[in-house]
Amino acid sequence: MGSTDLIAAIATPPGRGGIGVVRVSGKNLSPLIIKIINHIPMPRYASLSRFLDEDGSIIDQGIALYFPSPHSYTGEDVLELQGHGGPAVMNLLLSRCLSAGARLAQPGEFTLRAFLNGKLDLAQAESVADVIDASTGEAARCAMRSLQGEFSRVIDDLVQALTDLRMVVEATLDFPEEETVVLPQADVCSKLAAIQSQLDDVLTAARQGSLLREGVGVVLVGQPNVGKSSLMNQLAGEETAIVTEIPGTTRDAIHEMVEIEGVPFHLIDTAGLRETDDPVEKAGIARTRAAIGKADLALLLVDCRWGVVPEDRAIVDSLPPKLPLILVSNKIDLLAKVPQIESGEDGPLIYLSAKTGAGIDLLRRKLLEMAGWHSEAEGIFMARHRHVEALRESGEYLRNALELSRQEAQLDLLAEELRAAQQMLSSITGEFSADDLLGEIFSRFCIGK
Repeated sequence: MGSTDLIAAIATPPGRGGIGVVRVSGKNLSPLIIKIINHIPMPRYASLSRFLDEDGSIIDQGIALYFPSPHSYTGEDVLELQGHGGPAVMNLLLSRCLSAGARLAQPGEFTLRAFLNGKLDLAQAESVADVIDASTGEAARCAMRSLQGEFSRVIDDLVQALTDLRMVVEATLDFPEEETVVLPQADVCSKLAAIQSQLDDVLTAARQGSLLREGVGVVLVGQPNVGKSSLMNQLAGEETAIVTEIPGTTRDAIHEMVEIEGVPFHLIDTAGLRETDDPVEKAGIARTRAAIGKADLALLLVDCRWGVVPEDRAIVDSLPPKLPLILVSNKIDLLAKVPQIESGEDGPLIYLSAKTGAGIDLLRRKLLEMAGWHSEAEGIFMARHRHVEALRESGEYLRNALELSRQEAQLDLLAEELRAAQQMLSSITGEFSADDLLGEIFSRFCIGK
């Protein structure tokens, strides 16, 4: 991605709307601005302007906003043209910007330039996309905290603590005869333990944020006609799946996102697992197997009137061995049983009625618990898989360093573990980032952001 030429893109979603925005960024936009609106607007003030085509005809009339460098989103000159939000008008206006000297921006290129120009660090840049993509209110609030720099400040504090410790350790290596720079072993252990404890707290908060961002994939499995579709409808709060007394009604996987305490759960109602000669039902069962392979959690429904029969046991045995399982004994309304939860052989066992809703709250709480959600957690950050992995790996290096410091091992080994821990943490905010990582991150952004 180039960083010196002018780039332009439509910054509002496709379709019709009251307002549409075309954004332009680059060094020295003045010639382009003159070509399009025939004057340079007062910086950061809305200016009613006519947007002119090459022949001087009026494409549209709207608001022009000019943000001179460095006081802009990208750190470069930025022009925003706010016109009527019709696709034809927006495309004409974008084409005019391109003919005036800009090129079409690549996905995420505006935010990439903000990162390269020091307006955002990498964690903040990623949270821009997370704010846009947030599927729940809690996820949006969490992403905004990261965008405001809360996550980055915590990482920076950890990096600074490691830097201070490395300075003394490496000074001791370089000047072993100087007592003034030698850090006693007890102090090294104490400082390392404090940094490790702080990192563990950050890792816990990041894992909670990762749940909010990624959500939890939950697959509903069981024999035909045990109530999977009814349970799906109860959790979703609406009729998303067809419910009949005919076994095999669900032929294809039905996807639905539900929110439980702000955490998105991606439910997949699947075809009943059984032997069949019906080619359509066979295809549905094959898709069920594929959905199970991608799930984070499985709900196995059984009919409480019969309990776990051999066919159910066969389903349990066919599941991936490490896939967490909740056994749901459905249709308690037919036996006048009360909702309850027990510890089963294969995982928690919940008695409920998908028809009446009795026991659904028990299931919701258990889903949150097994997903690893802690509602009382403070300071949750919107974290991605790479953030969690970087924190985890940094923690491993710190544990190695703590062990080395206790054993009075060679200082050069201790210094190397501290260096590796610091570099892993710095990769979160982008201080150490490979070009291919940046390309992967920003290519996932929408065009115009």
